[in-house]
Amino acid sequence: MKLRVIWIGKTKDARLAALATEFASRIGRFLPIEITELKDSKIVNDSRRIDDEGKRVLAALDRSDYVIVLDAGGQMWNSNELAAFVGNHLRQAPGHLTFVIGGPAGIAKPVKECAERIWSISPLTFTHEMIRVLVLEQLYRAMAILRGHPYAK
Repeated sequence: MKLRVIWIGKTKDARLAALATEFASRIGRFLPIEITELKDSKIVNDSRRIDDEGKRVLAALDRSDYVIVLDAGGQMWNSNELAAFVGNHLRQAPGHLTFVIGGPAGIAKPVKECAERIWSISPLTFTHEMIRVLVLEQLYRAMAILRGHPYAK
């Protein structure tokens, strides 16, 4: 199994980019991880922008992906629940576990509809660049919990 994280746009804040790289590297010690950065849309109209970015996300997905979309309206997990979910997927499903983070304007309905799960990381609002780091940190924490690594405490 491989973890995949797909997001829209480059991480422009160098500090957040460094943190994302650090957590991806840490995850890589436990299992393969792939980060797919899709070019953000230059369309100004939000609904057209969301549609454009959604088409690119759908094109980047593989049929074998088990897709989790990040969205404020999704289910919230604590770290242990996320670890249990990831652990179950590791044991039972050979395909990629793919997390999708939309762009600042939102995420297209067809992308949400192809998801197996919708995950809300918090009721708070964060920048999309921060969410990338939070998702990667929580995935690293999930792996640490599963392996009994001291970071999990």
